Amino acid sequence: MAAAQGHFSDHSNSADETDSAEGNAVPRAFRQAVDGLRSARLRPEIEVDPTRPPQRLAPHAYALEAAVVDGEDDLADGRLVLLHDPAGHDAWQGTFRLVTLVRAELEPEMAADPLLPEVCWSWLTGALEARGLSYGEASGTVTRAGSHYFGGLSDRLPATQIEIRASWTPREGLGGVPDSAAHLAAWCDLLCQVAGLPPSPAGSADTVTGVVSLPQRRGPQQP
Repeated sequence: MAAAQGHFSDHSNSADETDSAEGNAVPRAFRQAVDGLRSARLRPEIEVDPTRPPQRLAPHAYALEAAVVDGEDDLADGRLVLLHDPAGHDAWQGTFRLVTLVRAELEPEMAADPLLPEVCWSWLTGALEARGLSYGEASGTVTRAGSHYFGGLSDRLPATQIEIRASWTPREGLGGVPDSAAHLAAWCDLLCQVAGLPPSPAGSADTVTGVVSLPQRRGPQQP
């Protein structure tokens, strides 16, 4: 993953900046967690860019958006937000929280599977566990939405989209810093599964075994 400067929710824009003299505006633990996101090694099919983080969910936030790309087609896309509250948060049971949105278009035969929401949720928890990550307070929703086209768009085939919204609390390590790089890699594993990519080749840095992906979907339909 290329170094992505981006912006923190306090509007600073460099992980190399020293902490503010007035109250240490950006905590060192948060900067180290962001550095972990920037240094993660990801599959070449994944394109990652920083994006503007939310302003009111936590005192400190950093956000990334990603897409699984095959040629000119985006097979899946999503957003991952790292939140930090140095004072802790009762609902999180920790000082860090990861919040995500993942979306992909499905083939009709997969969209009709009544167990699809449960399977997609298990892919999230399975991706974290496959990388040996400890986490808590996981919650979220899996939504399946269908579209049918009429009139000037009637030549387009019906489409179904799956959307996973979730959040979890990563276990904090030395210095109160979670392994954010590994959590990002696990999230990208989920993104690739939803996109229908096969598991990474054995021995690669981002290998996860024992996963089954959706069949690779068709590219986005043109209006």
